[in-house]
Amino acid sequence: MTLFKILKMFRHTLQSGPEYTRYVIAEVLTRFIYKPYKFSEFGRVFLNDAGFLRYHDRYVSKNNYRSLDRKYTLDQLMKLAIKVPGDTAECGAYQGASSFLICQRIAGLKKKHHVFDSFEGLSAPSTEDGSYWTKGDLTTDEQLIRDRLKSYNFVAYHKGWIPDTFQHVQSKAFCFVHIDVDLFQPTLDSLRFFYPKMNVRGVILCDDYGFSTCPGAKKAMDIFFGTKNEPIIHLTTGQGLVIKST
Repeated sequence: MTLFKILKMFRHTLQSGPEYTRYVIAEVLTRFIYKPYKFSEFGRVFLNDAGFLRYHDRYVSKNNYRSLDRKYTLDQLMKLAIKVPGDTAECGAYQGASSFLICQRIAGLKKKHHVFDSFEGLSAPSTEDGSYWTKGDLTTDEQLIRDRLKSYNFVAYHKGWIPDTFQHVQSKAFCFVHIDVDLFQPTLDSLRFFYPKMNVRGVILCDDYGFSTCPGAKKAMDIFFGTKNEPIIHLTTGQGLVIKST
C-alpha cells in the first residue's frame, strides 16, 4: 500500500470517529510489521463484554492472554452442553482458566467437572509434534487450580498422565470435554476414551487443533474422526469442534 493510498484512507476514516480511526491505524501498521496476520471486522461486541473481560484479566495468565477469543468461544459452547446429560471434563487444565468457565456454567446443575493433568507439564513430544514444544513445558502448581476453583464443590481432580487416570471415570457419561494437551498421543488417547462416553449432542472441543505449533493435535483429531460420522469444525479461533451425533 502506497503512502498516498494510506493518507486517502485515513481522511475517509476520520469521519467515522476516533475509535474506528485507531482501528484502521492499527491494521495498517500490522500490515507492515506482520503481514500474515489478518484483522477481523471492526466493532465486534464481545470485545466489550465487561464481565468476560474482568474474568480474563483475573484468571488468564500473562503468558496465555492471547487466548481471549478461544475462552469466549468455549464459554458460549457451554450453552449447548449444559442442556445435555452428563459430566464435564478438561484434559490439560494448566492453571484452570478454562475449567473456571466450565464450572461457572454447570454450577447448580448436579454435574461434576473432572480435571485431568499431570501438573508436571507436557510429556515428551513425538515426531508428529514438531519442534515447538519440549518435555516439561506448561508445568504448573496443582494448588493454583485448586485455589481458583475452590468455590465449586463438584470438581474432581485426577492427577497423573493421560490415559492412566481415565480409569477413575470409566463409568461416567459426558456432555462436554475440553482437550488442551497440545501433543499427538495424549490428544488421541483422550479422543479414544471420551468419544464413546459422550452423550448425543455432547461437545468435544480441541483447543490446539488449528495451530502450526501443535501439528500432532490436528493429526490426532483428523485420524480419529476420519472414521466417524461427525465432521471437525475448524473454528477461526484455532479450535476444533465436534458435536456427537449418535
